[in-house]
Order: sequence, then structure tokens, then C-alpha cells
Amino acid sequence: MLEIELKFAVEAFEPIQEKIKAWNARRLLAIEEADHYFNAPDRDFGTTDEAFRLRRIGADNRITYKGPKQGGAAKTRVEVEIPLASGADVAKQFCQLVQHLGYRPTAVVTKRRASFDFQRDGFTLQLCCDEVEALGRFVEIEIVTEPAQRDKAEALLLDTARHLGLGASEPRSYLEMVLAQQNG
Repeated sequence: MLEIELKFAVEAFEPIQEKIKAWNARRLLAIEEADHYFNAPDRDFGTTDEAFRLRRIGADNRITYKGPKQGGAAKTRVEVEIPLASGADVAKQFCQLVQHLGYRPTAVVTKRRASFDFQRDGFTLQLCCDEVEALGRFVEIEIVTEPAQRDKAEALLLDTARHLGLGASEPRSYLEMVLAQQNG
């Protein structure tokens, strides 16, 4: 599956949330996420444009690999996410395991996220209003789809962003922005 997304820095979430009501958007639970990123022992994910993380949502844990970004107007990449057993002890053990395998902790990205999903043109879209620690407010619009639907999904994301009055998209990941901030 491909994850296709656009991200935008915003001043406020309310105007966007009002506009998506016209598409019968369904609000999902607001959550707090902590993404623990690791770098590989055999290559630099910053150079290869990959990501490997443990995502903690409350007691839930998920392992995610994101492949290199593919060309195009929207950020498109292969994403593989696997649930891990719940609990802080499991998260700690996973971090110890990957470090024993040579993976190095890179950064932790913490955010509060309010998500909405809605249908447009045969696709399920997810819109996330993210308050990212040390970075500010962002809106992400995302479609997860088969590679054969990539062009259609990307065009729909661009059209959705235009209808919502969103300006230029932010091409960097939250991890890239956090690392840039840390490195001055």
C-alpha cells in the first residue's frame, strides 16, 4: 500500500474543521502520539529517505517502516505498520531489542492529533489536525491506496487542499523538521 499525503502549517484548526463538515467528516478520537525514531546500523535513513519508528498511542505500540519518498506533488511512500503488544514495558523492550541490533535512537516526535475521515470520489481521506511539540500546528490530508490509484489519489488530495484554502504544502516530515530545529 502507498501512503499519499500533504502537510500544511496552519494558524488555527477551526476554519478547516468547519469546511470538512460539508463532506460529512467523522471525527475520530483525539489522541496523543509519541514517535520514537531509529537509524539503521548499515545505512543512514536520513540519506536514504527512509524512516523506522515505534509509535506509542497511550498504551498501544506500533512499529512502522516508511520507504523513500517517491516523486510527485504529494509525499508518497510505501508504509508498513505492524501492531505490537500494548504497554510501556513492551515499548521499552522493543527499544532495547533494536538497539542491541545496532539501531540508534534518533529523535522523539510528540504530538496531539485530532483526526477526521470522510469520503470523496471513491476514496477514504483522513485529515489530521496536529499540534506538534516544538513545531506548531499542522494539517495533514492522507489517502492510503494501491499503487495503481496513485495519480488519482494525488489529484484528489491537491483538489481537497485547494477547496480547504490551504496554501503551499510542507514537504518535510515532522522528524526532518525536529532534526533541523535541533541542529540549529
